[in-house]
Amino acid sequence: MRVLSVNTGLAQPLVIHGRSFLSAIGKSPVCGPMAVGPLGLAGDEQADPTVHGGLDKAVYAYPVEHLPFWQQQRREAGASLFDEVLPPGFMGENLSIEGLLEHEVWIGDELHFPGCVLRVTAPREPCFKFNAVMGLNQAGRLMMEHLCCGFYLAVVRTGAIEAGEAFQLVPGTRGLRVSEAFAAKRLKHLR
Repeated sequence: MRVLSVNTGLAQPLVIHGRSFLSAIGKSPVCGPMAVGPLGLAGDEQADPTVHGGLDKAVYAYPVEHLPFWQQQRREAGASLFDEVLPPGFMGENLSIEGLLEHEVWIGDELHFPGCVLRVTAPREPCFKFNAVMGLNQAGRLMMEHLCCGFYLAVVRTGAIEAGEAFQLVPGTRGLRVSEAFAAKRLKHLR
C-alpha cells in the first residue's frame, strides 16, 4: 500500500447550470513533503466544512484502482472523447492511494505513514459538484452503485506526508467496513 500522489487545492468558483458555487474539489499534485495538521494538508482548502473538512474529514483518500471505471464512464457518456487518463486529484482526493479498497478498510482503522498517522472516519458521499466535475449527471449514483467512494481521514498524529511513501494499515475496533457504511447510506438515499 502506498501513496501515489498528494494533492491540494484552493476553493474556487464552480459554475453549474449558470450558478456559481464555491468548491475546492479541484486538486493538483504537489511535490515534496506536505505538512499535515489537525485540519488537513498545508495549502489545501475546503469550501464547505459542514460536508467536507473539519477534524473528522481533514483528508480524503481515493483508491486509484477505481480510475479506469471512471475513465470508461466518462468516455461512454461523451464527457471525454478519448480514453484520457484522469490526473491525480481529479476525484477531489488529497491522497491518491494504491492497494487499499473500501471493502478492506474499517471505520476506525489507522493508516501509519512514516511521518504521520491518519484514522479512517467515513466514506465520501458524492454531491452535485462531483457530478459537474465528472461531466456525468449520474456520477453520484454510479459511485453509490459501485461502492467506489474513497474515505475520509482524521489526523491522529500530525507531521508530513509525501508521494511515493508506503503506509501500513493498523486495525481499529473493526465494527463497520467503509464499503458497508457507504452501502447503508445508499439504502437511506433510495428510501
